[in-house]
Amino acid sequence: MNLYGRLGSCVLCTCLAWIAARADAGAQTAAPAGKAASRNGKPAAGMSVAEPQKLEPIALPLLAVPPVIDGSLDDSAWNMPPLPLGEWLTYNPSYGDLMEQKTEVRAGYDRHNIYFAFRCLDPEPGGIKTSIARRDSMWNDDWVGLSLDALGTGQSSYDMFVNPSGIQGDILTSSTGGENSAPDWVWESAGRITAEGYNVEMRIPLKSIRFKSGARVRMGVIFWRRVSRLGTSASWPDLPRGTSVFSRHAPLLLHDLERPLTLEAIPNVTWSLRQSRVSPSAWGDPDSRLDAGLTLKYGITSSVTLDGTFRPDFSQVESDAYQVEVNQRYPIFYSEKRPFFMEGMGTFELAGAGGDGNMRTAVHTRRIVDPLYGWKVSGSLGNFTFATLSASDRAPGRFDAPPSYAGRRKDFHIARAFYNLRKGSYAGALFADTEFAGARNRVVAGDFSFQFKEHQQVSATAIGSQTRAPGEAAGKKGAAAQVFYAYSDKRYEAGGQFEHYDRDFQMDTAFYNRTAITGGWAFAAINLYPDQERRPWFKRVQSFLFTRDYRDRNQGGTDRLFAGGLRFHFTRQGVIRFHVGGGREFWARRMFDIRIVELMGGAQLLRWLNLQSNLSLSRGIYYDPANPFPGDEKYFRLAVTLQPDSRLNQQISFTRDRFDRPAGGGRVYAVNILNTRTSYQISKSLSLRALVRYDSSRARILTDFLASYELVPGTVAYAGYGSLFEKRAWDGEQFLPGAGTYRGIQRGLFFKVSYLCRF
Repeated sequence: MNLYGRLGSCVLCTCLAWIAARADAGAQTAAPAGKAASRNGKPAAGMSVAEPQKLEPIALPLLAVPPVIDGSLDDSAWNMPPLPLGEWLTYNPSYGDLMEQKTEVRAGYDRHNIYFAFRCLDPEPGGIKTSIARRDSMWNDDWVGLSLDALGTGQSSYDMFVNPSGIQGDILTSSTGGENSAPDWVWESAGRITAEGYNVEMRIPLKSIRFKSGARVRMGVIFWRRVSRLGTSASWPDLPRGTSVFSRHAPLLLHDLERPLTLEAIPNVTWSLRQSRVSPSAWGDPDSRLDAGLTLKYGITSSVTLDGTFRPDFSQVESDAYQVEVNQRYPIFYSEKRPFFMEGMGTFELAGAGGDGNMRTAVHTRRIVDPLYGWKVSGSLGNFTFATLSASDRAPGRFDAPPSYAGRRKDFHIARAFYNLRKGSYAGALFADTEFAGARNRVVAGDFSFQFKEHQQVSATAIGSQTRAPGEAAGKKGAAAQVFYAYSDKRYEAGGQFEHYDRDFQMDTAFYNRTAITGGWAFAAINLYPDQERRPWFKRVQSFLFTRDYRDRNQGGTDRLFAGGLRFHFTRQGVIRFHVGGGREFWARRMFDIRIVELMGGAQLLRWLNLQSNLSLSRGIYYDPANPFPGDEKYFRLAVTLQPDSRLNQQISFTRDRFDRPAGGGRVYAVNILNTRTSYQISKSLSLRALVRYDSSRARILTDFLASYELVPGTVAYAGYGSLFEKRAWDGEQFLPGAGTYRGIQRGLFFKVSYLCRF
């Protein structure tokens, strides 16, 4: 994979996206006349887009009798008028259009919960898309939800979504880390399709959110809705492009509310059995392990929480997605999947990390491989938000560690705090320290991010590091810094980032590509919106330019890229993107010319069929450190999702990456990866899953079968079986990899149980 990554897609999906859009257009133009707005959300003749919305406080009533959460809105608690929200306006893929699908919201609270009810009207209820799936697997469905700034600080929010079948999705959004779908909170929901659309009810326990207790509790709220067949999302209040989501929360008022004592304990037990093949006809003795651990959560105050874990359950029920690992210049990033680390990790993020920058994340907790224990303190005090993380990792002193390191643990200590300047804007600092066997890495960073003049954002970060190897007295020092700017409104987008990393910079907690670089990137785009009366299936077209220029002092040259392209948005979530670019890249102190042509496309063709695809043709580099050479790379990926009914989901993806020497010089490698995932949701809590993965570069096939029961996050039971097949030949004494036939090499069985105890 070359320096500039992949943006591509294939002609097949381009045609399919176009066909889907035209099919949807036919369905829309055939709809009955006389509607208040056209089916695509644009105002009909004589209507105008709503004026900028005034965010008046919403006072919720105290409910005498709580509603039953069953998707039916006939409870006495909902015998009240809907909240006076006004018009819902689209924010994706276009901004500011009125949504024809009306939404009524009712809400109330008692001393233990906050309740919301949504009545989602739809003139075509037969077109509603829904599924009975695992949590956070309903994003291609219709859904409705809210963003709740429970602390009222304008720095973080609980985003909760529900599809018409009552399946939940939750995202923690923060001004530092953006959106994070990893956390799962305990809350209740139900959905029901009706003759007029669908209903959704939500119960949010006060124990599941942080807020400031008092006689007058002030939160913030935004309501969301998505219509899948149109590929359109809308909100109230409206969300103008380039505006921080935290500046748009409407005030939500509750009275005389005290946060209940939060004390949770999650004991867990995992038993596993593994075997490896020792000969063509025999397996070795089974290796059996029984692990038990405990995770605790305690609310020190209504807005400060202590989390601790001992021998935590870090069994990865969700396997890492297959990626092409051949000819990679930079290490491959795998996201965190372990519950203890996932929750609240956005607080630790530094401004400018992620995106097209050199640093992917400032705190990559997968570097803590096998912790014995860990603890976190996080919360908010006035305008300050803070978090600390400490963990002791057993992995460096195990397995193949040198004798002098055997049994030693690597200690991680991280502290983060920032001050709320205004909604969505902050100034902060971070300290990180890692120590192992006399070695030490200490990092101090300061950053700020500021949203100004509604459509503009600027951020800056400065980082200093000090690293000492075992036996060294002084060690080495390094620095890094970045400045970022972005502008975005309905028509124009522009942004850029400048970065610098010293050669001796080191940050053990972070994930970044390289050091000894100075440079940056810039991006500009123009959005055009076709006439929705004439072409309701065509939502938006964007033309864009991108350039990057980095001086690499290790490689002795300057990497440069200039690229441009077009992106088209259609109904049914159809997207087509075309991109061409060229430049140069330095590797092993040699310069190589780079060229790339990419095409991508995707669409929800039917309620049961989603296609995504990529095609990339490029002139790249074979990254041999001693003898690199240029070559022609062809990358292709096709992903198909089939959902024949609301419970069955079949995902199939095929990836092929081929690299050839130029001018017929011969094949260097060709990698084929086939990945299939079959899921069947028996009920909201009980599901079955089967994975089959084939990787030609490693000549291996992985199978993974899992049965899972999840009553609520924390109360779960899993039973799984996995096996690994590799191409091996037997010479009479040992196996020879890469030859012979495929045979089972490893197999394993595991059971896991955990239970959430709330006091």
